[in-house]
Parts: sequence; C-alpha cells; structure tokens
Amino acid sequence: MRRAASHLLGAAAAAAVAATVPAALASSGVWRLDADDSLVGRTQAFAASYDDTLLDVARRFGMGISEMQLANPGVDMWLPGDGTTLRLPSRFVLPAGPRSGLVINVPEMRVYYYPKGKPFVHTWPISIGRVGWETPLGKTRIVRKAVRPTWTPPESIREEYAERGEPLPRVVRPGPDNPLGSHALYLGLPEYLIHGTNRPYSIGMRVSHGCVRMYPEHIVELYGLARSGTPVTLVDQGVKAGWAGDELYIEVHPEIDVPAEESRPTMTDAVTSIIAATPEGSPPAKVDWKRVEEALATANGIPVAVGSRQTPRPSVGDSSSG
Repeated sequence: MRRAASHLLGAAAAAAVAATVPAALASSGVWRLDADDSLVGRTQAFAASYDDTLLDVARRFGMGISEMQLANPGVDMWLPGDGTTLRLPSRFVLPAGPRSGLVINVPEMRVYYYPKGKPFVHTWPISIGRVGWETPLGKTRIVRKAVRPTWTPPESIREEYAERGEPLPRVVRPGPDNPLGSHALYLGLPEYLIHGTNRPYSIGMRVSHGCVRMYPEHIVELYGLARSGTPVTLVDQGVKAGWAGDELYIEVHPEIDVPAEESRPTMTDAVTSIIAATPEGSPPAKVDWKRVEEALATANGIPVAVGSRQTPRPSVGDSSSG
C-alpha cells in the first residue's frame, strides 16, 4: 500500500518544513538556503504499514537504503512491522566547500545541487562504486547530456559479466535492460557518468563500477536542472561540520562494505571538519568533545549538536559602562 506524506508523524515538524520552503519543493528534496547556515531539512518520522519494506519507504521519501538503515538500527529491511516508527533522515549538514553546481559526497552517498543565483539546494541519494571500483574524487564538469542513452561497456566489465555467465553485447541499447536508465550526464572524467538505473532498489548501496546512480525519477529532475558545463565536485567527507545560528553540528557517515575497524571516521577527521567550518575571525567554538566521540561511535548520519559559539569576554579594564 502506498501512503501519502500526510502519514508523517509530528505536526510541528511538518509545519516547520512548510515554513522553510514551499511544499512542492520540500517534497522533492529542495531546501531554502541561508547564507550563514549549513544545516538544511528536518528529521521526521513515519509509521510503517504492514506491507511496507524499508526499501519502499526509502524510495517514497527520497532516501537511500543505507541512510535509512543507519537511522533505524535493528529494523528489519523486509518487514519493519505494522506501526513501526521509522526515522526519516532528511536533515543534512551541507558539505564543506563552494556551494556551486553539483557536489557529490561519496561516503554519504548523496549529491547536492546548487542552482546558480537561487537560494535553494537540491539533494538526492545516490549509489556509488563498490570496493575495487571506487567512485573517483576531484573536480570535473558535465560535458554532455543524453536521453535514452546507449551503454558501451568497457572490456573489463564485459569480461566480469562473461565470467558470471552473463555475456554483454558491445553496445546495450536503450530500454529496460540498460543499466544507465532513461537519462545520463557524462562527466569530464572518462567513462564516469551520473545516470538513472533499471535497479532502483540499489540506490544507497555500493554497487556500481564507479558511476553515480540515481532513482529514475531523480535523474529526470537533475537532468532538467543541470546544463552542460555545470561544475561537479566529488568529495570524501565522512564527517561534515556546520553551523545553524550559534549551534555547531556534525554529521557522521561510516564507509560501507569495509571492515568495521576501518568504517568509522576518526577524531582527527572530526577536528579537521570543525576547524574548517569555523570561519577565520569568528568567535571560537565551545565544543563538547564527549558528544563528538558519541557521534563518531554512533555514525548514523543524523546531524548532532556538539557545540556553540563562545561570546568573547570583555578585556580587563574595559569600562564600557562609563
């Protein structure tokens, strides 16, 4: 059974979202930007129905499966249970760096799009390259776009498929068997694309050969927004830090499909992110390092308040009262 967003729990949360950005935008993952803040969105909750799966709920609300699992530990992916309250992790610390074009945070498995000259950010979940076929990092741009793209798989991928007993043709034509889906954005990095998929339930997983996959409905949105020449920045920010007013937040994402001891970012990563998020010349941050440690240990992708701005104390001898 498909249910509307009206089944979200919490009238206050819904009202807050409506006040932030028009409902038509919020429902499609668009949030109004405040130049001084780095926190957007609103964490919400949803009551699962008896026939819901976590995969269904993830797609319905524009989430990837990994971020839904991190936000709802212990919940069965296939049978969450009728009436189970699911946390929807739709609140985000923006990645550090310029707010321009497309910014893809690889460990978070999310893409952010900043339309030029407009005070909004769009964000969608993605899939990335699996271990051994990592999605590259760095700066590039969209060099061309295609509707109903054909796929010319590299020899390395054809060999891999052949070893599995699934031989691939040299050219895969548009249609339901084409893993590029209905739309594709070609990057300046040879053989790397942002594209749709014929396997939508893979979004939020490490499953590709390095390309960035999006839900079919999301690639159509992005295709209509981004133009050839749009800059694309791929970053590795397992810890993001940013401000909302005078409060400092961090958001921690583990690396998926690697040994547990290697999966969580370190305190060094957190310190580096917090320093980068504190503008030069601004009041220093008073950080609760115990909360930072807890956020690193939990690593559930939910923004956590870990500090605040310190108000400078008057210097000795200051006689501002006259």
